[in-house]
Amino acid sequence: MPGTVLLLAASPVGKGCLVDAASVLPVLAAVAPPVLSGTDTANVVELADPLEPQAVLTRLRAAATAPGPLTMFLTGQLQLDRRQRLPHLALARTTPATVRYTAFPWRWIADELRLRPPGSTTVFVDLHADAGAWEFLAGRPLTAGRSTELYGRVAPPPPRRTVAQPAYMRAVATLLRSGHRPHPAELHQQALTRASGEEGARRGAADLVLAPGRSWAGQPWPPAPEFTTVTAPPAEFATVTAPPPGFASVTASPRPPVPSQAPPAAAPAPPPVPPATPPAPPVSVPGRTERRACAPSPDPHGEITAAVRDGRHEDALALVARWEREALRTHGRGSEQVLHWMEVRADLAMLAGDAERSCRGWLALAVTRLDAGQAPGAPEVESAVDRAHHQWGRVADPARARELGSELARLRQRVPGRREGALDHVRRQLSQLQTQA
Repeated sequence: MPGTVLLLAASPVGKGCLVDAASVLPVLAAVAPPVLSGTDTANVVELADPLEPQAVLTRLRAAATAPGPLTMFLTGQLQLDRRQRLPHLALARTTPATVRYTAFPWRWIADELRLRPPGSTTVFVDLHADAGAWEFLAGRPLTAGRSTELYGRVAPPPPRRTVAQPAYMRAVATLLRSGHRPHPAELHQQALTRASGEEGARRGAADLVLAPGRSWAGQPWPPAPEFTTVTAPPAEFATVTAPPPGFASVTASPRPPVPSQAPPAAAPAPPPVPPATPPAPPVSVPGRTERRACAPSPDPHGEITAAVRDGRHEDALALVARWEREALRTHGRGSEQVLHWMEVRADLAMLAGDAERSCRGWLALAVTRLDAGQAPGAPEVESAVDRAHHQWGRVADPARARELGSELARLRQRVPGRREGALDHVRRQLSQLQTQA
């Protein structure tokens, strides 16, 4: 099966540039596509200094949905959104004041790669961080999703008026030009050695080194679901969200591409739990704990992905409902496991084109998070409401749109979100719908 390779180099134009990201593309482009991907044949997509986040999202989404292995080579700089305090990949037009609007949210990468099967996605990165992003990363690891093998480094800000070179990615490209593609972990180590030799005299903080299950800059980190190898089941389900680029109106025409939040079919199996609370109802046999024959399979994500790709959306939703009920029985309402499956269910409805069911799912998820004690300004709560708002704009039936709009308006009073005028937008659309009744 052919592989897919995405080459992405991005950095701002002008004095905000920290790294000459595009300089590595000619070296990578000189590598034979099969060597880049590790497959007999491969399709290569190249993005050099893109201007718009949506352009990057479109290419990433196409690569993520392509069959076969996916390898990404990403070079650029990270900047922190001053308002939401989240890292973004800076693009050509990005400035410190416009990160939210002109840069590519890093979380969208994990969001788009969640459907991919385990072991099929490898990402190599060579990133330089601005001061805000560097401080942010000191408290948490950078990830690309639980089923993605992420290798590379994040370098601290270079000295003022200095543009750094992507030494790590250049080393990766140089090694691959030999025509031999070692295992990603081996390639990563060889590239680090070569890059550290080239930058041996560089002053300042040590790079943050990215590799599955490894430590950063010599400091061990607690195991994290997105940071362990794909063969190690995560401790719990993590929720990765990405706010939609905008809201569609109720009578709206085609919406802009929105980063889908699809079920992590590529993720490892659900976490093991203590024998006292097995993940499936036990059979009453003294001294033994067994799974019933009708219990959900150990890894539902592959089945969900297959059902979605085959167009069997109802089957996928039924499977998710079984796991949601089991999570509710085992962990209780408001647990991360239940919230995870609620999120998957809402997203599957969106993939099936059922905007009404998707909207209801996101509304229910937001209310459940609030009832569980999460703050109205929490990113996960705001994202759920934003997604409900966006799906509401695609509900065609006026009566259902009025019903859901009333619920959304009540929720918007508690969770106004970070886009100005969201509540006013709902009220205006509801007013229009009332005139149509």
